[in-house]
Amino acid sequence: MFAYSSHLHSEDFSYQDSGVAWRLSSLFLQLIPFEKPNLTFCCIGTDRSTGDALGPLIGTWLRDHPTFPYEVIGTLQQPLHALNLQQTVESLQARTLSPYVVAIDACLGKVEKIGHIVIEKGPLFPGKAVKKELPPIGDLSIKGIVNVGGFQEYTVLQNTRLQLPYDMGKVLSRALLLAWQRYQMKMVRNSHDDGYHENAW
Repeated sequence: MFAYSSHLHSEDFSYQDSGVAWRLSSLFLQLIPFEKPNLTFCCIGTDRSTGDALGPLIGTWLRDHPTFPYEVIGTLQQPLHALNLQQTVESLQARTLSPYVVAIDACLGKVEKIGHIVIEKGPLFPGKAVKKELPPIGDLSIKGIVNVGGFQEYTVLQNTRLQLPYDMGKVLSRALLLAWQRYQMKMVRNSHDDGYHENAW
């Protein structure tokens, strides 16, 4: 959908950095409440535009993972985009137990920031870079800067090589799955520690 990145309080990684998936997973462990059963990942974008395919790619890989337990909205098969975003936001807000939403979207930015992943607390604003008025979404925002912003945004996103969103999406999916697996291991370790202390007592 192409969000626009303007927040000051953010973490920024190049997807090509050494060990970036592990570093991202460490940050996700701190920021994402994996203990919540109502944790929801909203992966925004469309496969009709190469530059805007980041969200649906990530959503597809998360949903296809055989043991990933959380709700994923937005895949290549069922994209979350401008036409159904408002309805999706309203349905999430109408739930009895309000979900914690991690929102993921492609983003336009400065030329030197292309290939960077930006993590921010708070909602992202889908469509802002292409002058669309859409509702904000998310308690945590994950944005991948796939091309340069500031002029002819529609043309830019249509002419973005798919390789970049694909490679960035792979890194982000790996980091999210790794964070979840590390969370599970931490829970197992803690339960073992509790059992040890009870036995010692």
